[in-house]
Amino acid sequence: MAEGLLRSIAGDRFEVESAGVDPSSIRPEAIEAMNEIGIDISHQKSKPVEQFVNERFDFVITVCDNAKESCPIFRNAAEKIHKSFEDPPAPGAATPDETFAIFRRVRDEIHDFLIEFAKTTLKEERIGKSD
Repeated sequence: MAEGLLRSIAGDRFEVESAGVDPSSIRPEAIEAMNEIGIDISHQKSKPVEQFVNERFDFVITVCDNAKESCPIFRNAAEKIHKSFEDPPAPGAATPDETFAIFRRVRDEIHDFLIEFAKTTLKEERIGKSD
């Protein structure tokens, strides 16, 4: 969700990549939650974080505690930023309504965090505002 959100917020100003410490398929709840706000992430692929270890980045942002603890060291990252968001429950661990409510809330929390990140980084007050 973070990749799709940052691409939507400021993708023309950032080159955005996304990876996971344990990549898997994108959960249908994530796709549906993002579709609700007009962002299609169904084409995104879960990639292994090791794929990017030797790349040069201005920022490496981790969005869950597991990623922060398990993420390889990115020596070529100018700045590392961590913000913890709740990891939605595994399939079957909660009711579908409860699970989807968490996906929605986390989506909105990540969105707000990335708006502030983009504003601060790009020093643009208009990011996230509609005309």
